[in-house]
Amino acid sequence: MKYFKIITIITSLLTLNAYTSSAQIVDVNTFEKETSKSEVQLLDVRTAEEFNQGHLSNAMLANWNEKAEFIRRVEALDKNEPIYIYCLSGGRSAAAANLLREKGFSHVTELQGGINAWKQGDKPLEGEAAIEQISNESYLAMLTSSSLVLVDFGATWCPPCRKMEPIVKEIEEENPKVTLLKIDGGSQTSLMKNHNVFEMPTYILYKDGKEVWRDSGLMEKNKLSNALEQFK
Repeated sequence: MKYFKIITIITSLLTLNAYTSSAQIVDVNTFEKETSKSEVQLLDVRTAEEFNQGHLSNAMLANWNEKAEFIRRVEALDKNEPIYIYCLSGGRSAAAANLLREKGFSHVTELQGGINAWKQGDKPLEGEAAIEQISNESYLAMLTSSSLVLVDFGATWCPPCRKMEPIVKEIEEENPKVTLLKIDGGSQTSLMKNHNVFEMPTYILYKDGKEVWRDSGLMEKNKLSNALEQFK
């Protein structure tokens, strides 16, 4: 019995050590160096409003305050590849990082002090200037540019959107008679609201200016292809 207890304690300590060793928190200089490559999985867990006020280059957004949306977005990330995560000061990113580790992400690195520390270190941020909203009238006019128009509501910081990019590109190349209209859902908030788009990416197919099909989130290529074939 004592032998069993000793083995159990040792096993628990080894498991705890393996877990804590994967919990890396680094300073701004190390974080900058390790995220300098464009293909890195870099995740901003602040709100969209915070993100648009300045974010790290190539960062994707998954708002920790919206748990369901956060989980949906990180499902598009590769669990076997390193992921780097930050927020404003480190609190939200720490909680989000723990959840990612629980979900099987093998290497999660947090930015110590978050954006606040990044700014104090005089590190560069990418900001988004005020963007003119596309009017609903202009949007409706775009839908008459051809018989079939596929609208892609997405954003460069949205992980599922980024993962769908090569599929959408193939669809566009294979269907030259179909007009692809890409709408930045991160900035065109009025259009999102007017057309009941609550998730990114959302794909809406219009035939002769009228909506005939829509779907959202990650999907197989044949799902988009079949929709186009159905209404050609």
